[in-house]
Amino acid sequence: MNEFFKKLMTRVTALWAGWSTQQRIIIGIVGVVIIGVIIALFRVSATPVLTAVYDRPINDEAMQYTIVTRLAQENVKATVTADNIIRVADEATARRMRVILIRENLLPSGIDPWQIFDKERWTLTDMERNVNFQRAQQRMIADHIKAIEGVDDVQLRIVWPRLALFLTDQNPASAVVTIIPTPGGSLVGDRSKIEGIQKILQFAIEGLQPEHIAITDHTGQQLNDFEGLAAMDRQNLIERENKFLKNLEDYYKGKVLAALQKTFTEDRVRDLNIKIGMDMSKKSVDTTEHFPFEKTPRDRDLPYDNSERQESVISSEQVSETTWKGTGFNPEGPSGVEGQTSPAFKDMSNLYGEMSQTTTLINHELNKREIQEERSPQIDRVTVSVNIDGVWKRKFDAKRNPIIQDNGTIEREYIPIPPEDIRSITLLIQDAIGYNSAKGDSVTVRNIAFDRSAEFELEDAAYFRKKQLQTTILIFVAGLTLLLFGFMIIRMVSREIERRKRLAEEERARREQMMRESAMAEAEQEGMDVSISLEERTRMELMENAINLAKEHPEDAAQLIRTWLLEE
Repeated sequence: MNEFFKKLMTRVTALWAGWSTQQRIIIGIVGVVIIGVIIALFRVSATPVLTAVYDRPINDEAMQYTIVTRLAQENVKATVTADNIIRVADEATARRMRVILIRENLLPSGIDPWQIFDKERWTLTDMERNVNFQRAQQRMIADHIKAIEGVDDVQLRIVWPRLALFLTDQNPASAVVTIIPTPGGSLVGDRSKIEGIQKILQFAIEGLQPEHIAITDHTGQQLNDFEGLAAMDRQNLIERENKFLKNLEDYYKGKVLAALQKTFTEDRVRDLNIKIGMDMSKKSVDTTEHFPFEKTPRDRDLPYDNSERQESVISSEQVSETTWKGTGFNPEGPSGVEGQTSPAFKDMSNLYGEMSQTTTLINHELNKREIQEERSPQIDRVTVSVNIDGVWKRKFDAKRNPIIQDNGTIEREYIPIPPEDIRSITLLIQDAIGYNSAKGDSVTVRNIAFDRSAEFELEDAAYFRKKQLQTTILIFVAGLTLLLFGFMIIRMVSREIERRKRLAEEERARREQMMRESAMAEAEQEGMDVSISLEERTRMELMENAINLAKEHPEDAAQLIRTWLLEE
């Protein structure tokens, strides 16, 4: 094998050496093109193959945007191609998204729902083709149902009846679906998902009616018995209504409580109860209103209303007059035939008199207005009750010290809220909730003192601890002051004693020096030879040096004296 490669390389080298420069350039360009084509093929083959959600293009931009937005809510990345076909990553995602879109009626116009489940199989006979089509269709429907969140497995049985000659003899199609939900899922109680499964079956199977669909779980409980779920729906509706009322009560409670706590502090306004009664039923009301006509409009320049109104206008008037005098002529007709005279005139026969009757018929037109409206749920009644505590203040004596009672507690005084403040608070709450006395709204504000025994005990204990600490500190400071004062007195006495001893020694030394000087002076006068001891001579030299130093350096001498005085 190595020999083969060596010969091949030798031959290629020889051919390359025998080619001209132009041939080498052409061969290089061809090689670059081939390498580029290979890279392009690899990139195209590596591009993921997308699956269409619907096989037909969706030209309606609004529907296209709605579908793409709904797919984005499911965290599915969708791509719209140039021919307006929405594509997703794989077939499983496409099936799951079709289920969601069909359940939410996001089926574009012009697309047959049947095409979603259409899957042709090549067969030999019509019977085999139909059987294979039914099996493929049943399998695809089961795959779509499995794609629904909360479905672990599904068993599907569809009955396709034979075609009858007459429509009246045709048996309906039926379907039985057994769903095994995932553990802990909410599929059994989710009506929207069950309706979505039923709608998938109706779209997939031609002529399938809801009454011929049975959807059960693994325990045999029928899930699409929506008539039986009416009680549950009613309960869910009541729960939602109660939750709405609770949120509405919390809103008004927080609004009113925040306003009161800003004024009276949170400690004084703790509890506020609001109860809202609301009729949640939807009503249709037809109303006919009658109101007068305005003959003359009001003059806006006048301070009063000078307009003229009337209740109605005459649309037509009819007047009829009847005059009767004497018996008149009452035709009886042929003999044996009952006459045409009315009973009223028969009663007046053989009578003589005169009568004149005038009948006036006037039709009045009323100004009316007919109103047809649907009323949404409205608040029937609102009741509010709140309790606000007064103010507790300590009592002080003439020295501004709290008054201590016999039981060892601080005496306090309770100051209630003035009645005018109670009325102002009531008006504030009424305006906040939209008070309407005609609906029976009620606002109650009370001033009941809170039980603050535990709070007062803590305050009293803190006060007495503070007083005890102050007394202890005062005694300690007083003792420390006395101690320092005694130390200062002892120090002053000891210094005074030392000063007196020093003065006495200086006085004694001065006297001895004077005695020596006088003795020496007397000896010099008498010519006597005076011998001085070594100690005395040293002392005299030190004194002489000190005197000379003080004369030469007076500042240093003064500093030395200050130091001696400070040390003393």
